[in-house]
Parts: sequence; structure tokens; C-alpha cells
Amino acid sequence: MAFKLTYWQTNSVPKQKMYSETELASLAKSFREKSGKKKAQLARELGVTRATMQDAEERPEKNLTKLRCRIIEYCSTFRVAGPAYWLKNQSGEN
Repeated sequence: MAFKLTYWQTNSVPKQKMYSETELASLAKSFREKSGKKKAQLARELGVTRATMQDAEERPEKNLTKLRCRIIEYCSTFRVAGPAYWLKNQSGEN
């Protein structure tokens, strides 16, 4: 699963990059830390347990994508758009 963060430059053309689940977990942690909030504090504000917050930041294999997106949007100016899926032809043809 891939997600993209959209941000704007001064020329008003949006720049986008695709992020993996592991990168989303890392971004969620980074934005939370930059916001100055402790895990327990943010967990209360988002209505989840501190243990779930820990899993969202440290265990990307856990299916906590929606929470990671909420953390990023709550603690930063970014909006997360996704998911994105791509189909590959199994026969190798385009």
C-alpha cells in the first residue's frame, strides 16, 4: 500500500511522493515528536491507547494505516491521500 503527502511550493504546483507503510510509521513518529506531544498525550487526544500509538509508530507491519494518517494530519500541515494500487499484467505484457 502506498500513500502520498501533498505539499505546495511557492509556484503553486503540488509536489507528491509515494510513501510505504514503513515510511508512514516513521513520518507519524517524526511529526508527533516535532509537535512536542508525548505518545500518551496524543493517544488521549486521538481517542486511542498509548499501546496502540506505540504500535502505530514502531510496528509498520501492523495494520494501523488510518491511525498513522490521522497522526500525520493532526501533527503537521500535510494531508495524506491514498491508498494507491497498481496492477501488473501477470503474463508480463503491458
